[in-house]
Amino acid sequence: MSTDFHRIRRLPPYVFEEVNKIKARLRAEGTDIIDFGMGNPDMPTPQHIVDKLIETARDPKAGRYSASKGVPGLRKAMANYYGRRFGVKLNPDTEVIATLGSKEGFANLAQALTGPGDVIICPNPAYPIHAFGFIMAGGIIRHVPALSPEEYLSNISRAVKHSVPPPSVLILSYPSNPTAQWVDLDFYKDAVALAKKHDLLVISDVAYGEIYFDNNPPPSILQVDGAKDIAVEVNSLSKTYAMAGWRVGMVVGNARICAALARVKSYLDYGAYTPVQVAAATALNGPQDCVDEIRGIYKSRRDTLIKSMKAAGWDIPNPPASMFAWAKIPEAYREAGSMLFSRLLIEEAGVAVAPGIGFGEYGEGYVRIGLVENEHRIRQAARNVKKFIANADSILAKAHNKMEQA
Repeated sequence: MSTDFHRIRRLPPYVFEEVNKIKARLRAEGTDIIDFGMGNPDMPTPQHIVDKLIETARDPKAGRYSASKGVPGLRKAMANYYGRRFGVKLNPDTEVIATLGSKEGFANLAQALTGPGDVIICPNPAYPIHAFGFIMAGGIIRHVPALSPEEYLSNISRAVKHSVPPPSVLILSYPSNPTAQWVDLDFYKDAVALAKKHDLLVISDVAYGEIYFDNNPPPSILQVDGAKDIAVEVNSLSKTYAMAGWRVGMVVGNARICAALARVKSYLDYGAYTPVQVAAATALNGPQDCVDEIRGIYKSRRDTLIKSMKAAGWDIPNPPASMFAWAKIPEAYREAGSMLFSRLLIEEAGVAVAPGIGFGEYGEGYVRIGLVENEHRIRQAARNVKKFIANADSILAKAHNKMEQA
C-alpha cells in the first residue's frame, strides 16, 4: 500500500526547510544567527490587550466552547473597524467571520469555494497559502507573473483566455507578501471590473494593511462600488497589534462567501478561546496609538536596513509597506540563485533570509528580508554582509567544490 497520501503528494518539498535546518544546526553549535527569515513580530502585544485577556480568562465559564464564526462582540468590532478605517459598512451577522488567523481563514475559504479541477488565478511570487490552500482543496493554480501590480493585472485576461475550464477565483494581496508592493484604489477598481467581466470571485488579502510608511494608508477592495457582489477580504490582527501567536483574523465582505466559510468552519472548529476573542475586540475598539508605535518601529528598521545594506554593497529597494523588504540577490552571487545564496549567507555570515524561489518560480533571483530584528542587529548583519560580498569568489568556489565532492 502506498504511504503517500493524495493531498500530501500535491505539495512540493518545503523550500524554506533547508535554510531552517541549517539555522537550527548552527544555533545548536552556539552560532549567533541574525534571523530575517520569518515574518514573526518580536515586539510585545500592547499591555491593555493582554490585561483584557487575563481579566476575561478569570471567568469560570471562559474555558467553554466558543463560537465558530466569532463571538458577536468581536464581529461587531471588526465591522466597526472597517467603518472607521475604510468607510465600508458591514453587517456583523452576515458579512464578517472571525478566523483563527488570516492563514486559516484563507485555507478554509479555499475549502469552501473549490471543487476538484477548479482553476484559481494566483500571483507569482506569492505567500505559499495563496496557492497551496487551493491545491490542498483540489484546485488547479494558474500562476500569473506578479513582480509588479501592473504586470499582474495586465496578464489576468490572458490567463482567463487560456485556462480550461475558466477560472473561478482571483487572488489579490496588497501590501504584498513577499514583494512589499502597495496599490491604490484605482487598482482595485480595475480588478473588480476585470473580475466581473470574467465572472470571477475575488479574495483580497490585506494582512499588512496597517504596516505602511511613505504612502497614504492602503485601501480596501471593499471601498469599490459593487465589490461586495463578488469579493471578500482576508485581514489579521497579527502584525497590526503584534498578536501573531494569538491567531485572530477575519474574512469580510460578500455574504454568500461568508456563509459558505461559516458552514465549513462549523465542521472544523469551535472558534478561538473566548478570552482571546474578547481581547481582540479590545484591540480593535481601544486606543490605536499602539498601532502607530508598532508601525514606527517597522519604519525605523526599514530605514536602517536600506541605509546599512547599501553601505555594505547591497542595494535593496525601499519597501513602501509590509514588514518585509524584497531584494535582488547581490550581483556577486546572482548566478548562485536564491536557494544557494540563502544557504551560504546563513553559513558564512550568520544572516538568515527567505529564498525567493520559496514564493514561486518568479521569485527566483530575489530574497525576502523580514524587519524582525532591532536596529543594532540590522547594522551587525550589514557588517557581516559586507564581508560576505567582498569574499564572494572564495565562498562560491568552496561551495562548488563541496557540491562536486558530494
